[in-house]
Amino acid sequence: MAMLSVVGSSSIIAYAVFQNAVRSPEVRPLFYLSLSDLFLGMCWLAGALLYSSPTSQQDLICYNLQATGQIFYVASFLYTVNYTWHLYMDLKVKYNQNLFRVPLQVVEYSSCVGRIATISSSLIPFLLMVPVFCLGNSSNCYQNFSQKHGCLLMHTEVAVGAAEAPSPSGAVCRAMHLYGIGVFLLSFLVSFLAILVILSQARGLYKRFVTSTGFLGDQQWAMIRMVEQRVVFYPVVFFCCWAPAVLLGMLKLTISTTSKIYMALLILQALTAASQGLLNCLVYGWTQHAFLALKRGSRRDVDTQTPLLRSQKKFYSSTAPSSAPDPAGSGSTLL
Repeated sequence: MAMLSVVGSSSIIAYAVFQNAVRSPEVRPLFYLSLSDLFLGMCWLAGALLYSSPTSQQDLICYNLQATGQIFYVASFLYTVNYTWHLYMDLKVKYNQNLFRVPLQVVEYSSCVGRIATISSSLIPFLLMVPVFCLGNSSNCYQNFSQKHGCLLMHTEVAVGAAEAPSPSGAVCRAMHLYGIGVFLLSFLVSFLAILVILSQARGLYKRFVTSTGFLGDQQWAMIRMVEQRVVFYPVVFFCCWAPAVLLGMLKLTISTTSKIYMALLILQALTAASQGLLNCLVYGWTQHAFLALKRGSRRDVDTQTPLLRSQKKFYSSTAPSSAPDPAGSGSTLL
């Protein structure tokens, strides 16, 4: 599953780079989401390799690999929220431009806020995990990190040394272990609620956008139904991907990790959490309108333009601001 995630996220990154669309406002959030998924998949693969090929410094490497992987978990959550927020803001800007003729300064301000949100999605996870790196390594918590499956991501258990010896170092390791679980659970909850709220707002805004034209034909109603389906589909996919891992985190805080439910969730988690990059590739990437439009545009270029003109068109289209399309097509960014 980790290899499929790496392949899926890499396909989005390679296609965006090949089409020179990384700087496009519609594609940039998806590009960074795929980038975080790619790093997360590589962490999964690195943990599997360390598990199958033990080294002399395995405990130290695995401890820091777990903390690094959690950075990309939280970053993937935040970039998913960032992606849905950009979809909503893109629709809102087009709605305001179409009805109220919003000046260009407002559009530029929205773009600036989007860049800040993108940077924060990388910076916040790193800052949250700084205590785990600093205090954990200084207290030699990796010495209590010798579980059989310690190198596999999200297989950490309560540090043995922290439970047996009430030393200051053991207390720090115990606190860092609980802190890591708390960061994961809280970031998932906040991200999931944020996705629900943003997509619900986008659904209502899209309905107002379409009805503002004064005419609802079969195409408009079909688009509304598709948007409503996506509003349900996106959070369900996000929840199903991480629900086993979230339940595992709760079980680690409440019951013994030797229960049958815990072992079953470990197997289920390996199939869902490790597939993050693959699911995001399919759900947010190859079914998304911006990528389909790029694909259609590239096909037209092959038939009608020389290589020089195609390269120039890609460059100018990636730097030019997007115009406000008609209501029937504007909501397709949510698809």
